[in-house]
Amino acid sequence: MLWESVKNVYAALAMIPVVPFILIYFGYASISGDRKRALRLAMDATTALLIGCVAVLFNRIFHSNFGLYGILLVFLLGGGLLGNVQYRAKGILDFKRVGRAVWRLGFFLMAILYVLLMCIGIGKSLFTA
Repeated sequence: MLWESVKNVYAALAMIPVVPFILIYFGYASISGDRKRALRLAMDATTALLIGCVAVLFNRIFHSNFGLYGILLVFLLGGGLLGNVQYRAKGILDFKRVGRAVWRLGFFLMAILYVLLMCIGIGKSLFTA
C-alpha cells in the first residue's frame, strides 16, 4: 500500500516535471535566499523525475522496453568518460564530482529528450488512427 502511494506520487510529479522544478526552485530560494543552490537542488530533484518520464515516453513511442536501460547505459558511459578525463587531468578520481557532473549533464539531456519525445508522441497520436 505504501509502495503504491509512492508510485502514484512519483507518476503525478513526473507527468509535468516543470511544475516540481519551479516549486522546488522558488520554495528553496525563498527559504534560504540562495538562488544558485536552489537551482542546483531543483535540477537534481527534477532529473530523477525526467529519467522516469523519458524512459516511459521512449518505451511507448518505440514499442520497446529498453528506455530505462538505455538511460542508465548513457549515464554509466558518461561517468566513465568524465572519470577518465578527470583522472588524466588531475591524476586522481573524485567519484562525488564525477557523479554530480553526470547527474547534472543528465538533467539537460533528459530535458531535451523529454521535449523531443513529447512532441513526437503528440504528433504520433494526432496523425495515427
